[in-house]
Amino acid sequence: WFSGDDVYMSNENERQEYVLNENGIIFVGNARYIEARGWYYGQFQDLLNICLTMLDLSLYYRQDPAMDVSRRGDPKYLGRVISSMINGNDNDNGVLLGKWQGSFHSHENPSRWDGSVVILKKWRQDNYRPVQYGQCWVFAGVMCTVLRCLGIPTRLVSNFNSAHDVDRNLSIDKYYDSSGRSLNISKDSTWDYHVWNESWFIRPDLGRSYNGWQVLDATPQEQSRG
Repeated sequence: WFSGDDVYMSNENERQEYVLNENGIIFVGNARYIEARGWYYGQFQDLLNICLTMLDLSLYYRQDPAMDVSRRGDPKYLGRVISSMINGNDNDNGVLLGKWQGSFHSHENPSRWDGSVVILKKWRQDNYRPVQYGQCWVFAGVMCTVLRCLGIPTRLVSNFNSAHDVDRNLSIDKYYDSSGRSLNISKDSTWDYHVWNESWFIRPDLGRSYNGWQVLDATPQEQSRG
C-alpha cells in the first residue's frame, strides 16, 4: 500500500486479489481439457513464523547470515531464496519433495493436496524435512502462500503444451528412421501443462520498463551448466 515500496500496487482490486485473497484456482490439464482446481493459500493462518524460519534455514543464510538478513527487503533476492526453499530436491531442508513417476502409496499423492497451510505446518511438525510429494502446481501454490505472507503480491500462471529443450538449441527435436518410424533418442520433451508464479515488484536494476510481474518458478529443475 505504501507508494515508496518496491512491491507497491496502485490498483486496489489487484491488491485484494494478489495480496489479501486466501483462496484461488489453479488451472491444470491440457489445452483441450482445462481443469480448475480450488486451492487454499491461507497466507494469514499463523504461517509467518514458518515463513521466517524458511529464510533462516536457506543455504543463503547459512553461508552468510549478515548479508542474507541485509537483503531481505529486496523482493528480487527474497524471490530467489523462497523459490529455492519451496522444493527440497537440492537437500536444503526445502518444503516439498518433487516426484513425477512411480508409486505414491507410502506418501501423499500430489493430486490430493488442495491447500498450502497443511503442507507448511506438516513441514514444521516433521522438523523441517521435505513433505512428500509435490508437483508443479503444488510448488506454485505453496510459493504463492509464502510470498503473499511476506507481503509480495503473487499469482499463479498455467501454460499448456509446455516444452523442455534439453540441449539448448531452442527447438524440440524428434528423430525418425528411413521408414518414418519414430526413434526415441531425443531427451527433449513436451508435456501437458506447467504452473509457476509471478510476483509484482519494481526492477531498479533493469529499468522502469521491466517493472511489474516477474517470473519465479519453485519446481525443481535440472542443473544448467553445473
